[in-house]
Amino acid sequence: MATTDNAYVIVGAGLAGAKAAEALREEGFAGRLFLIGEEREHPYERPPLSKGYLLGKDERASVYVHPLEWYRDHDVDLRLDTRATALDTANHLLTLADGSRLPYARLLLATGAAPRPLNVPGADLDGVHQLRSLEDSDRLRAAFRAEARVVVIGAGWIGLEAAAAARTAGAQVTVLESAELPLLRVLGPQVAQIFADLHREHGVDLRLGVQVDRITGTTGSVAAVRLADGTLIDADTVLVGVGVSPNTALATAAGLDVDNGITTDEHLRTSAPDVYAAGDVANAHHPLLGRRIRVEHWANALNQPRTAARSMLGQDAVYDRLPYFFTDQYDLGMEYTGYTEPGGYDQVVFRGDTASREFIAFWLSGGRVLAGMNVNVWDVVEPIQRLIRSGEPVDPERLTDPDVPLESLLTD
Repeated sequence: MATTDNAYVIVGAGLAGAKAAEALREEGFAGRLFLIGEEREHPYERPPLSKGYLLGKDERASVYVHPLEWYRDHDVDLRLDTRATALDTANHLLTLADGSRLPYARLLLATGAAPRPLNVPGADLDGVHQLRSLEDSDRLRAAFRAEARVVVIGAGWIGLEAAAAARTAGAQVTVLESAELPLLRVLGPQVAQIFADLHREHGVDLRLGVQVDRITGTTGSVAAVRLADGTLIDADTVLVGVGVSPNTALATAAGLDVDNGITTDEHLRTSAPDVYAAGDVANAHHPLLGRRIRVEHWANALNQPRTAARSMLGQDAVYDRLPYFFTDQYDLGMEYTGYTEPGGYDQVVFRGDTASREFIAFWLSGGRVLAGMNVNVWDVVEPIQRLIRSGEPVDPERLTDPDVPLESLLTD
């Protein structure tokens, strides 16, 4: 029997959860609103943890989504250091770790993702880190110091950004990656090579096509990383960055449809009545792409909650923003917009100078732009998105000519 309680409950007090609470209040919801988070910190953004905050450029206060008093001022019942343990969708009840139960009229799952563990001996030694929380970033800031020996396992975005931060701090950095190039699956070989060259030019010992056998230590602390071929790499600090997995345990136990995240429609509704999902955990149908996608990036957690909030309030809201993410590494700033996968494109073309790292890369299929990445070239995301959304074939020669305005490639 469904409750008549008017409370709205958000599970997950990260960026997505905090922005959902903000959107609900801005959209006029005046009822009881709960925001449940497992961490002790009030909601903060994660990109600074591997970028400006890790580099020591950003103040701690700058990472928070809102000041702590915002939640009180907007009548948001923020419950930190609190874990949700069970979801009863039939009776509209959420159970918390202390045994208390919250009845809800609508509920949003914004439970995010968790770092994948490295399943090798020694992964639990002191000095072996992951990077997901503010506390993780604090530990790494202290460890990244001049002449420290830092080994990064995994050359994805987090691993490479952390490697850049460690090198900037003067540490000796080795990056270990099982693939032939960093970011290979995301970017493909032509663009991935640019990031390999970037890190090597900045003094990173980048080792590709290698497997980690174990992490060794003395008196409980890390001392080295051993590769499958027996090579030993001395280490004072090890960062494991081998990807994340969506936090779906609560949804799975409640019987929601789960497939690489909590599946939703374009309105961010899950398979259970009055339950929605947003952020890293949501595998949402994208009307433009015609398929479900799960995006583990800041822009999704920032923007998706507005759609979820409107849907929760009965509005006909659809999430159709193109995926977007950015990175800053050394003197390279990049924005990527669009979506493609290995085998999903047949051509990569460049506009500008890759040698000086001032260019735009485009991923094409049948002449249509699927995604674009601007490197140290700014104010071009909007025309790139318009090219993608148009679905129209473009002339690759004109696309790659810096003297041809991107806007002129559109027929409308």
